[in-house]
Amino acid sequence: MRHLVSVLVQDHPGVLQRVAGLIARRGFNIESLAVGRTHQEGLSRISLVVSGDDAVLEQVEKQLNRLIEVIKVTDHAEPHVERELALVKVSIAGMEERMEVKDIAEAFRARIVDVAKRSIIFELTGDSTKVNNFIEAMRPYGLLEVMRTGAVGMSRGEQVLKVREKKAV
Repeated sequence: MRHLVSVLVQDHPGVLQRVAGLIARRGFNIESLAVGRTHQEGLSRISLVVSGDDAVLEQVEKQLNRLIEVIKVTDHAEPHVERELALVKVSIAGMEERMEVKDIAEAFRARIVDVAKRSIIFELTGDSTKVNNFIEAMRPYGLLEVMRTGAVGMSRGEQVLKVREKKAV
C-alpha cells in the first residue's frame, strides 16, 4: 500500500538528511520526496511516499517522531489533495507527429514550455496516475527525458498541520 506522509520540521541544515537516513536505515524505501519552506518562519514541510502495510507506516511515524527537529507527522490516509509536477521531453519527427503530440497533451492539460526542431517539453501537474498515464501516452513518440517532483499533498477542508511543542524527554 502507498502512503503519502507529510513531516513538519524545523528548518535547520541537515534535517532532510536525518529524515531520509532514518527511513533508509530501517529498510524502508522512499518512492518520492519533496521538501520546501512553509508559510511559517523557520518551518519546512517534507512530503514523502513510502510503500508498505500499516505496520510499516506505524514504524515510519514512530521513528520520525523521535527526531528532535520533527514537529508533526501526518499520514494522508484521510481525504486529501495530492499533486505532482512533471517535465516531459518528447522526440518529434515531423509536423504530423507534432500535431498528434500536441493533441494528446491538450487532453491531459499539459502546457508546452519549450519547442525545438526535434523535441517538445511539456509541463504537467496532477496526481501520480495522471502523470503516469501522460508519460505512457508519450512513450510511442520517444521519451527523451522525464523529471518528476514527487507527490506533495494536503488534507482537505479546514484540517491543518498545527505546530505543537514537543515534551522534553
